[in-house]
Amino acid sequence: MALQWLILTYIVAAEAAVAILLTLPSPKLLKSRLVSLISLILQPLMFIVPFAGFQLLDIYWKSEHRMMCAGETCTAAERDRHDKSIYKAQRNVILCAAACLLYWCIYRICKYHKDIQNLEEVEKRYKDQ
Repeated sequence: MALQWLILTYIVAAEAAVAILLTLPSPKLLKSRLVSLISLILQPLMFIVPFAGFQLLDIYWKSEHRMMCAGETCTAAERDRHDKSIYKAQRNVILCAAACLLYWCIYRICKYHKDIQNLEEVEKRYKDQ
């Protein structure tokens, strides 16, 4: 189970790096090549959305079926373990949400860049006429 969260963590880190790379100012030729490369990679990387959704469903199912630790019947160790699992679940929900949000941001940045390129081409054609 920890391997899934490690993979998701690395994917979120890579998505954050790509988003930063896309938003940094760079020469037009380099930017267009970078956007076209990332656009080609985006479609296969779409698997992150259902993967994160499945992880969210897993967290929800575990939280619904988790034994509650309340009252005097709980020992301090059990209470600590219960609190730790709650904190891990909250961290993992944030990780899943970040993965989906960063994927969407990268997709939109690439789409906006392509739209701008198309508009510049149209403007250039009108100026040439």
